[in-house]
Parts: sequence; C-alpha cells; structure tokens
Amino acid sequence: MKRAIPLLALSLAIAMALPACRQDAAADAKPATATTDTGGSAKGDFGPPQGAPVEAVLTSPPNVPPATGRTAPAKVIVSLDVVEKEMPISEGVTYTFWTFGGTVPGSFIRVRQGDTVEFHLRNMPDSKMPHNIDLHGVTGPGGGAASSFTAPGHVSRFSFKALNAGLFVYHCATAPVGMHIANGMYGLILVEPPEGMPKVDREYYVMQGDFYTTGKYREKGHQGFAMEKAIDEHPTYVLFNGMEGAMTGDKALTAKTGEKVRLYVGNGGPNLVSSFHVIGEIFDKVWYEGGTKYQENVQTTLIPAGGAAMMEFHMEVPGSYVLVDHSIFRAFNKGALAILKADGPEDKTIYSGKEVDAVYLGDQAAGTSRAPVAAAAASAKTGNLTKEEQIAAGKVLFAGTCSTCHQPDGAGLPGVFPPLAGSDFIKANPKRVPQIILHGLVGPVKVNGKDYNSNMPPMSQLTDDEVANIGTYVLNSWGNPGGQVSKADAAAARAAKPANGSDGH
Repeated sequence: MKRAIPLLALSLAIAMALPACRQDAAADAKPATATTDTGGSAKGDFGPPQGAPVEAVLTSPPNVPPATGRTAPAKVIVSLDVVEKEMPISEGVTYTFWTFGGTVPGSFIRVRQGDTVEFHLRNMPDSKMPHNIDLHGVTGPGGGAASSFTAPGHVSRFSFKALNAGLFVYHCATAPVGMHIANGMYGLILVEPPEGMPKVDREYYVMQGDFYTTGKYREKGHQGFAMEKAIDEHPTYVLFNGMEGAMTGDKALTAKTGEKVRLYVGNGGPNLVSSFHVIGEIFDKVWYEGGTKYQENVQTTLIPAGGAAMMEFHMEVPGSYVLVDHSIFRAFNKGALAILKADGPEDKTIYSGKEVDAVYLGDQAAGTSRAPVAAAAASAKTGNLTKEEQIAAGKVLFAGTCSTCHQPDGAGLPGVFPPLAGSDFIKANPKRVPQIILHGLVGPVKVNGKDYNSNMPPMSQLTDDEVANIGTYVLNSWGNPGGQVSKADAAAARAAKPANGSDGH
C-alpha cells in the first residue's frame, strides 16, 4: 500500500500535465501553420517604394524577363503599347491581331510583391479601336480597366500596389470584351514573392488562346474574325503563342539534359479550358492556378480561361518533348502544339535511346520545315503556283497526314494499307486521288495484284489547297503517272462523294 500512494500521485501529476503539454504543442504548431499562409493582400504591402524608379524589362514570348533581384519594394514603370497588326496565324494564313506590345500573347511583365506599379498604356495612332487593360494582379475594381480606357493616339496612366504574389493574366476589357480577347489581347504578369522564385536553368513563356476565323483551319489567305463561331465556342484554331508552329522547328524551345526548366503558362481563352501536358515529361512541381501552393508529380494540369500555372521539370534524357493541349484534337487538328528540344548525352538506364518520332509528330517533327507550304500559298495567291511548288508543299503535308499508314516512301503496309508507290489503282484513274483523300475509301480493292479491304477515313478537314498539293505530290512520286491536281479539282471532288466513300471508322 505504501507504493500505491506514490504511483497514484505520479498518475495524477501526469494527468494534470497532459493538457498543458497539448497547449504547448498547439502553440508550437501555430507558427508552422502561419508560415504556410501568406496572409494575402492584407499582408502584401511592404511599405513605400525605396530608391529610384525602375523601368520594367518587358519580353516577347517565349522569353521571360530576368528576376527582379530586389529585396525591397520599388516604383516600377511599365510602358506598354497597343498595336493592331496583320500577322501570320498559320502557314499562308494571315489575321489582323490586336496586341499588347506587338505580339500574341503580349509582353511578359515581371515585378515583385509590394512594388508600386505605374502603368503607361499607349494606343497607337493607326489603331481602329479604343482599348484598355484589366490585370488580374490588380486589387481594385476592373483591375485597371476603367482607369486605362485609351483612344487611338492617346496614352493612359494609372498605378497600383502589387499586393499578391502569383502569376496573373492580363487582357483587354473594352466592349465587346470577348472580341478583343479573341483577337489576341492578353498576356501574363508575374508578381514574385519577397524571396523570389526558386532558381532554375531556363524559363519560358507560353500562352494558349482560341481563335475564330471566317475560313476553315489552314484555309489560305487573309481571314477575318467570325463572331458567331466565337459565341458558339467553335474555334478554328487553338494555338500556343498566337501562331501555329510558333515554337516548332527552328523556333522550338531548347534545353540541355541535367537542367531544370520552368514554364509560365497562361490561358487567354476567351472560351476554352486548357489540359496542358508535355509528352514525355512529368511535372515535378505545378503551382496550380498561378498561386503560391504547388502539387508534385503531375502529368496534366488544367488551366482555366483567364488563368495561369507555373510548372517545373528536370531534363533527364535528350529528345523532342511535345507541348500540347491534351484535348487532343486541338493539338493535331487546330494547332495547339509546341516542341521543347533537349540536347545532351543519353542515359539508357532511364530511357532506351534518343528518338524523334517523325510518324507521331508528322510535319511538326524536328528538322521538318513548313516553308514549302508557305511558298505554295504565296504563289497561289498571286496566281503563279507551279507544279514543282505543289509537289514540295505536298511532301510536307503528306508527312503530317498520310505517312503513318501509307509510309513515307508510299510502300504502305502489306495486307493492311495499299501502296501508293507504283500504284496501278492510281494509274487507272488519277482523278481518284483527291476524291479518296477527301472521302476516304471503304471495301475491297485490288492494288498491284493484291487484295485489300480496310477503311480509310475521310480527310475532309484538309483545305482544297492542301488536297491539291498532296494529290500532286502523290501523282508525281514513286513511279506514279504524274499530273497535277488544282484547287478547283479538289473542290469538285469534295462536292461528289463516291459510293465507296467512308463515313469514318
């Protein structure tokens, strides 16, 4: 019994101490929780600007300005011009874009949290429309839109305090707002946190947008804006950085193995949500919705219209990595495709070997130039298109549309896809070529003495120019009889579907 008293006392002491221990643990936990909370705009004012005013360094896509490198808030002057200009939207296709800084997307702006930004918006004298700017990084009604309404030939000024760190979209908000955005009036502003962004080897600026043209995808010549398509949310193009092929071929993004890459990716919309993915890479980190929290080991990330994200990944092996909107028809049939080319030594413990999958990438593969397509389009516009130009353009287009099944050398696949090379089927009736391209072919056929019974789907998404060029290339390649398919021939073939035409698979 004598021992029971000390044990009872010890038990009581422990029981009395437990609440205090829990309180101490809770008190210890509070600072850790607080460190994960930035405090938002209420904690984002770091005092008045220090030192002389700073002129912001603005860059055109895909380039990113250098880090601010500052440890105190400054007055930052941003001077941005509104420029309405005609530019290519695809090979041989032009469009009148409305831009911030003369590019789509507009100039990349980089400031630091706590900075006071003095914004100068100048609308060029030859503009046809008034414009303004709504920056999602502004705390205040309209994001600056009401303060920046600017007529052609005028300049507006306003200022704001960058209270929240993050990656923010800016865009024009002049009525009709959707039309101004659809014409390319959007960009990104990065508000660095006080400690700056984590160090990486390369940074790139990519922004998706959906475009609505009066003509169909890749239809040559100048195209106007189609309001009804925009209202119905049926884009002709879905593009990275305002032009099909803006980051492919010799304009592809670059990196080296062993490097860490950060992408600043925005979605100008005006309508579509982006399912952003890099084929062959996994994002080590994604700062989703452009905020301060990150997710790790992400395959594909959603970016809403009017939203942004930051993602980092490490380059392990060389090769061509394809940036896409994984709503995949947008990538291969509307233009939402770019390439990051990584150079360096192979590491076969990670991947079997360096490859450029030309069949997969088609005419966007590294080393493939679409210049012949542009040259043919320019000659067609002046009425001077030659057969040789058609053949050169058709070769490029064939690589992106037909070579997967019929093979780059036209040999086909025995027993599955009939050969185009030395084809007695083509020789018997060369006019079949544009018809089959447009309407496909279903049912049994005999080619060079061998039977085939597959289903070639219609390629009706091609323009009449493209059909004419591919047809001319096929007729003049691999021992075929020669000849020329005109745009008029393609149009006539489009209007007359044969009985053995395909309705798809």
